[in-house]
Amino acid sequence: MVKITLQTAPNANYQVEDKLIYYLFNYKSFLLNRMLFIFGGMKIYRLHSLQELPISMDQAWEFLSSPANLSVITPPHMGFKILSGGNRPMFPGQIIQYKVYPFKGIATKWVTEITHVKQGEYFVDEQRFGPYSLWHHKHFIKSKGDGVIMEDIIDYKLPLGVLGRLMHWLVVKNQLQRIFKFRTTKLNEIFGSIQGATSTMSIK
Repeated sequence: MVKITLQTAPNANYQVEDKLIYYLFNYKSFLLNRMLFIFGGMKIYRLHSLQELPISMDQAWEFLSSPANLSVITPPHMGFKILSGGNRPMFPGQIIQYKVYPFKGIATKWVTEITHVKQGEYFVDEQRFGPYSLWHHKHFIKSKGDGVIMEDIIDYKLPLGVLGRLMHWLVVKNQLQRIFKFRTTKLNEIFGSIQGATSTMSIK
């Protein structure tokens, strides 16, 4: 009877253990990341709004690019007030501080930076301090027939993970919808409306 003995390299067991530890560690990291994603850690929302107005590109730009007009198109109950930085023509790097009441009796300061400007066509503002973890707001003005299309794209994220997602579902989403509905109505009051044109707003 022939007896065969197999010999393994001295470090083979250690190599197997190292691989097992490596795979287990990465698997745990993968599960943790998935849980954070599913339960609120990485949820980014997008608000998309379109509105047609019977005005020129220059008129639209003059109104929309002036920080002073923000209070005109914000619901009065929010007590919107510019504290500093809104008294100059818009430029990249401009810092504007606001005070606003998102809920009755609760005031908060909001600091935004104008990060991009293309004269007469678009500008971008980003939150630097405020209630959101992320706030990136793109404002576009495009010519259409005898008027313009105003397009807003806002990518935003709330803090507090799953609690933030719950607050979005209960309060924040509805509040943003009301703000943009008020803005649409107010702009139509100021500039008029285009017959047959429809305004749209969605949050995903």
